Amino acid sequence: MSKTSTGETPFSLVYGSEAVIPTEIGLPSPCLTAVTTINNEAECRLDLDLLEERREIARIKEAKYKTQLERYYNARVRICTFTRGEYVFRDNEASNAERPEKLAPNGKAHT
Repeated sequence: MSKTSTGETPFSLVYGSEAVIPTEIGLPSPCLTAVTTINNEAECRLDLDLLEERREIARIKEAKYKTQLERYYNARVRICTFTRGEYVFRDNEASNAERPEKLAPNGKAHT
């Protein structure tokens, strides 16, 4: 499956060609009928030559996708500012996030 962020499959970004499952080889499909075995090796070499370019295009698409996600997220974030001494409601789950580890000192003075 192609990734949404790059539009490419991870296999094609690594090997330069699309993966074909064994059941597709036995059945006539548009993908396999377009391939001629005579030109296959030359096309594979061309795909490998253009692989770095495909990877660079995928990096650019991924960066663009991340900036779009960031813009979408930041448009919906509600900014809250607090002043010193102001009462703030704390969620229990958030307040227990910094729970000490099992073997940490319990705060009593040891002499």
